[in-house]
Amino acid sequence: METLTLTKPDDMHLHLREGDVMRDVLADSARQFARAIIMPNLNSPVVSTGQALAYRQSIIENLPEDIRASGAFEPLMTLYLTEKMTRDEIIKAKESAFVHAVKYYPAGATTNSDSGVTAIENVYPLLEAMAEQNLPLLVHGEVTDADVDIFDREAIFIEKILSPLMDNIPDLRIVFEHVTTKDAVDFVKQGSEKLAATITPQHLLLNRNALFAGGLRPHHYCLPVLKAEEHRRAVVDAATSGNPKFFLGTDSAPHARAAKESACGCAGIYSAHNAIELYVEVFEEKDCLDKLEGFASRYGAKFYGLPGNEGSITLEKNQWQIPDSLPFGESEIIPFRAGETCQWKMR
Repeated sequence: METLTLTKPDDMHLHLREGDVMRDVLADSARQFARAIIMPNLNSPVVSTGQALAYRQSIIENLPEDIRASGAFEPLMTLYLTEKMTRDEIIKAKESAFVHAVKYYPAGATTNSDSGVTAIENVYPLLEAMAEQNLPLLVHGEVTDADVDIFDREAIFIEKILSPLMDNIPDLRIVFEHVTTKDAVDFVKQGSEKLAATITPQHLLLNRNALFAGGLRPHHYCLPVLKAEEHRRAVVDAATSGNPKFFLGTDSAPHARAAKESACGCAGIYSAHNAIELYVEVFEEKDCLDKLEGFASRYGAKFYGLPGNEGSITLEKNQWQIPDSLPFGESEIIPFRAGETCQWKMR
């Protein structure tokens, strides 16, 4: 196959940051995707519907002029779940029509998550309100206990937090974000129709050896951390299976180069520059390009109750080199697989 045309896809897990740097990364996502679920973990977390509306307006104002004028990209907003949130805020968010989910971060789990939830039981009344309003919960599926091995934190999260939550509030719709293990894949497959999962390009293409190839590789550091090869293969099998419980979510997370290459580097991989091309490579390798459109363009929209996209994108089998770096405000950002060859190119 030399060309591939898809219904325009959606990115169901995206970080855009804020301020001047947003403009530098936003265009990459907007040219590939029709919609994106926007993460709320800014320096000051997006905890209210009013803040979400203001952030949405900022995103729209920073779109390239042609995309803004055509309405070709829609940011789908989320709220950051805190123990201080109220049921009234949940209702207000649902009634707004532009807040599509609420994000659960265990306190300290990842970038800008210090305001997260310290114990899931503390927010059960809010989660019950979300179930009543049919507002999905997005979970960063890791425990943060210091005595739990970092490679086991997803599996322990399932056992201690996610499984009891689903038993206690069975009507709550949940997206298990960026699954990385066979444990998570199997749990989602066996769960009810209320449970789905997103999958990133890095967890499809890399195992944990990539963190140490030729030395410490800070630009391969993300959370959840890359896992062993057996887990990577399980995630690839899930993504390419045609199971509608699994859909595209890049978790593209930009950080300035200096923030990654530091004594305590930030977690996050910037994949938005060529995200759809990376997914195509994975599906081609598995000889199932016919299943990519469902994963990228249909399953996520269906889970969120969104209409299907009308436009399309076309990719060509055409090798090109990913840039070594990209602008990021006054700094630069290192894209995923910088300097390497990509096998497909979006027209």
